[in-house]
Amino acid sequence: MMNSVGNPLLWGSFAVVVVIMLTIDMLLQGRKGAHSMTMKSAALWSLLWVGLSLLFNLAFWWYLNGEFGRDVADRQALAFLTGYLIEKALAVDNVFVWLMLFGYFSVPASLQRRVLVYGVLGAIVLRTGMIFAGSWLVAEFSWILYVFGAFLLFTGIKMALAKEDEGAIGDKPLIRWLRSHLRMTDQLSGEKFFVRRQGLLYATPLVLVLIMVELSDVIFAVDSIPAIFAVTTDPFIVLTSNLFAILGLRAMYFLLANVAERFSMLKYGLALILVFIGAKMLLLDVVHIPVAISLAVVATILALTLIINAWVNQRHDKSQH
Repeated sequence: MMNSVGNPLLWGSFAVVVVIMLTIDMLLQGRKGAHSMTMKSAALWSLLWVGLSLLFNLAFWWYLNGEFGRDVADRQALAFLTGYLIEKALAVDNVFVWLMLFGYFSVPASLQRRVLVYGVLGAIVLRTGMIFAGSWLVAEFSWILYVFGAFLLFTGIKMALAKEDEGAIGDKPLIRWLRSHLRMTDQLSGEKFFVRRQGLLYATPLVLVLIMVELSDVIFAVDSIPAIFAVTTDPFIVLTSNLFAILGLRAMYFLLANVAERFSMLKYGLALILVFIGAKMLLLDVVHIPVAISLAVVATILALTLIINAWVNQRHDKSQH
C-alpha cells in the first residue's frame, strides 16, 4: 500500500493550480500565433513558475503544520524542495537535447512553439503514469530502490563520459524507420504536423521532431523519476515536485536557447548529482543521509558547477581576444 500525505484536498488543489496555469500559459502564447518567446518573456515566465512552485510548497507546509505538526511539515516541505531542485536541474539537460533536435531538423524559433506545447503536455501525462507505477513498485517491492540506485550510478557515469553529436540524430534507427514508413514532405509547412497534397495526407518533418521530443522525455524521465525516490517515496510529493519542475520547461527552453553553449560544464555537475543519488540509494542500509544533507549536497554541486562554468567561459572569452 502506498503511504502518502496527499488527501483529496491536496490533490485537488494541485490539480486546480496546474490546470489554471497551463490554461493561462496556452491562451497567452496561442493568441499571438507562431512565434518564439523573447528572452525577457522567457525570464519572467521562468521566475513565475519557480515562484509558484515555492508558493505551493509554502502552502503545503502551512497545511501540514496545522494538521500534523511542525516536524512533519518541515520534513515533507524539505522533501518537496529537494525533489524540485533535482528535477529542475535534470530538466536543463532535456532542454539541451531539444535544442539539438531543433537544430538538426532546421526548425526556426518561430515554429517551435507548437512542438514545445505538445511536448510539455505529453511529459505531464507520461510522468504522471510513470510516477504512480514507480510508487506502486516501491511500495510492493522495496528492493527496487537498489535497482534504481545502480541505474542512476551507471547513468551518471555514462553522462559524464558521453559526447554529444547533433549529426548523429539522423542515424538513429527510429528516425530511419519513421522516414521509410511515413509519407513525408521534405519541407516544413508552418506549424502543421500534417498536410494534404493531391488528396494524400503527408507528415511534415515537424512530426519527427515531436516524436523525438516525446521520446527524449521518456529517456529523461527514466533517469529523473528514480532520482526523486531517493528523497521520498510519497507519490504526492514525487508527482508535485516533478510536474512543477517540468511545467516551466518551455520558458526555460527559450531562456537557454541562445546561451546553451555557455553551459558546457553543466552535464558534469548533473552527472555528479546522479552518482551521489545512486550511491545514496545503494547505501540505504549502511548509512542514512537526511533530506537536508541531500538538499545541501545537490545545491552545492550545482553552485560549484556554475562557478566553474563561469571561470571556463571567462578563460575562453579571453583566448578569443
